[in-house]
Amino acid sequence: MICAIDIGNSTIGFAFLKDGKISHMAKIENEPGSELVRVKLSNFLESSISRYSITQVVICSVVPDVLKDLSRKIRKAWRQKALVIGRDIKIPIENKYHRPRQVGKDRLLCAFAARELYGAPAVVIDLGTAITFDGISSSGEYLGGAIIPGLRLSAEALFEKTALLPRVYIAEPQRAIGRSTEESIQSGLFNGYGSLCDGMVIRLAEEMKCDPKVVMTGGDALMMKRFMKHRVAAVDEGLIFKGIALLTA
Repeated sequence: MICAIDIGNSTIGFAFLKDGKISHMAKIENEPGSELVRVKLSNFLESSISRYSITQVVICSVVPDVLKDLSRKIRKAWRQKALVIGRDIKIPIENKYHRPRQVGKDRLLCAFAARELYGAPAVVIDLGTAITFDGISSSGEYLGGAIIPGLRLSAEALFEKTALLPRVYIAEPQRAIGRSTEESIQSGLFNGYGSLCDGMVIRLAEEMKCDPKVVMTGGDALMMKRFMKHRVAAVDEGLIFKGIALLTA
């Protein structure tokens, strides 16, 4: 059994892979430096070693400090040396960024997985703490893309940077015309971001000079799909883990 780990800015995701397929997924909220997160991680690792026969651990991370801490915990709890995407395992996709090392390994890995599973050309939309748009050319190259703040980050910024707007619960609006401040913020987030996603796909497709498949992933992908008009080829919340499965097959 392979344990695949995705260390993001807001969550740490775990997937247990057997014969190249995901058998179980779990998620822990990530708050770097939090003692509660450390305790949750330790408890999760201890409980997992008795449930799964883990032969390999592979990590994709965009948070170096958490990567270092979690790798140490894994060595202690599981007696395993974690392999790190980008350092120990290379992603076989040509990277057209001017400075290739600037691209997050999560973006490259999702682009690779989308290409292998759904074909090229494609646009991958990853809806997490940040929302990323990544283009894969007809010949399978990683072209680059765009980055914007995610739903929750935008909602929190409205609360923190304005005097009168409240912190709202992230929930799908029932109508475009909000009839309270909370409804107005929810409408702006979902309808606004849905239109933004549609517009970005159009812009990317114009520059790519093709009609790319749209693949969505991330925690908010399924919700956001309902607010888009553009046809979506796939919503795959486990895309990054499937990429790890492909690399370790």
